[in-house]
Amino acid sequence: MSLAERALNNAAIRDSAKITTPRWMLDGLEHMMQHYTKRHLCLDTQACDTIPAPMPGRKYMLYMHVPFCHTLCSFCTFHRFLFREDKARAYFVALRKEMEMAKALGYDFEELYIGGGTTTVLVDELARTIEHARNLFPGIKQVSCESDPLHLTSTEFTQLHGLVDRLSVGVQSFDRDILARTDRLEKFGEPEVVYEKLLRAKDNFPILNVDMIFGFQGQTEEVLLRDMEMLTRLGPRQITTYPLMVTHQTRKSAKGNLANGQQDVRKDYELILNTLNGHYDQLTAWSFGKSNDEGFDEYVVNYDDYLGLGSGSFSFLHDTLYVNSFSLRRYQEKIASGKMGVESSKHYSRHAVMQYRFLLSLFGGRLSKSYFKDNFGTSPYIGLAKEMAFMHATGSVKQDPQDPDKLQATPNGLMMGLLMMKNFYAGMDNVRAELRRPLGANDM
Repeated sequence: MSLAERALNNAAIRDSAKITTPRWMLDGLEHMMQHYTKRHLCLDTQACDTIPAPMPGRKYMLYMHVPFCHTLCSFCTFHRFLFREDKARAYFVALRKEMEMAKALGYDFEELYIGGGTTTVLVDELARTIEHARNLFPGIKQVSCESDPLHLTSTEFTQLHGLVDRLSVGVQSFDRDILARTDRLEKFGEPEVVYEKLLRAKDNFPILNVDMIFGFQGQTEEVLLRDMEMLTRLGPRQITTYPLMVTHQTRKSAKGNLANGQQDVRKDYELILNTLNGHYDQLTAWSFGKSNDEGFDEYVVNYDDYLGLGSGSFSFLHDTLYVNSFSLRRYQEKIASGKMGVESSKHYSRHAVMQYRFLLSLFGGRLSKSYFKDNFGTSPYIGLAKEMAFMHATGSVKQDPQDPDKLQATPNGLMMGLLMMKNFYAGMDNVRAELRRPLGANDM
C-alpha cells in the first residue's frame, strides 16, 4: 500500500473510531467464515512431490519454518516439537538444501519471513541459514524473523544484528496474571523484565514488532488499556495485536482457562484503535506501524504467491496450495533423496481465489477494483456481488475520494476484516492439527 493510501485509511479512524455493526451480525459473519473455512480448508489434497517453476513477472515471497520450541505453549497451534539439538541442527542443514532446490527451479524472492516454533533455538544455525538465503536470492530486500523474550538479550543473539531487518517478538500481554495463566511468566520472566528487554532490542534491529493478543480471561478493559499504554510508551516500530484464536485443538484449554467467554470484541477493538491512534498508522486490521511502507507479519496481504520451506510449511503458488510434510523424519528423507518437502497440493477455483483475495483486501484496509479486473477479468461488484452488497449495506467500505479505483475499509470494515482473518487462521490451525494428529514418536 502506498503512503497516500495508508494516510487515507488512517483518516477513516482518526476521529475516535466507532464500530456500529451489531454483535449479532458479527456473530453471523463468524459462522459464515467457519462454513467457508470448513469447505475450503479441508484435507482433500492430492499427492504431490514437486512445486511449479516461477512465472515471469510474478512477485514471490519466501517463508521458512523452524518447528522447535524449548517448551510448548498451551494456546499455540503452530507446527512445533520439543527442542533436541541434534534434530534441530540436522533440520537446518536440510532447510538450506531445500532452499537450493528452490533456487534451481529459478525462484528469487523480495522478502524472507522466518517463523516457528521458536526460530532462535539455535542462533548460529539461523544466522548461517539467513546468510545462505541472501546469497542464493539477491532480490531479498527484507528479512523478518520471529522470536520470544527469552533470547533477546543473550550474547549469541548479536549474531542476528545486521542480518534480520525486522524482529517480531511474541509478548501477548504485560499483565502478570495473564502471563501466569498462559505459562509465560515462568518461561520469560516478570512483565517489567520483558519490557526492559524489548527496550534494549529496539536499538539492535531496524524494525521491532511487538506481538500482542486480546480476549484473554481476566483481561478487563482496564487491563487491555494498560497493555496498550505500555506499548505506546515503549514505542516499538510496529505492533501486531489480534484476538485469541480458539480452534478445535485448543478448544478445551482455551475455553476453560484462557478465553474470555464474555468478551465484546467490538469494544476491545475500538479501545485498541483509539489508543494507538495518533501514535501509529494502520497497516492491516491488526497491524500498526510508525511507517507506511514496511513489511508486516501478514505477508499474504502483499504477495499473491509465496513459497514455504521446511516441515509443516504451506505454499500458495498460482492458485494452488502446497503442503510440506509435517513429519520431520519424512521431510528429512525427502530432502536427502533430492526432493523438496512438499507432499500434497490442492487447486482452488477462480471464485474461491476471488473470495480469498477479497478477504485479504478487506483485512488490508483497501480494495482495488482494477486488481480484480486484471487478475480475474471482472469487477468485484459482478464476481462477488453478494459480498460487496453486504459490505456497503453494513457501512464497511467507502469510496476513496482521491482515487476512483480504491475502496477504503471503515472501522466497521476493519472489524469485519479482523474477524474474517481470525477465522481463516483458525481454519488453518485446524488443518495443522489434522495433519499432526497421525504423527508418532518416529516422526520426530
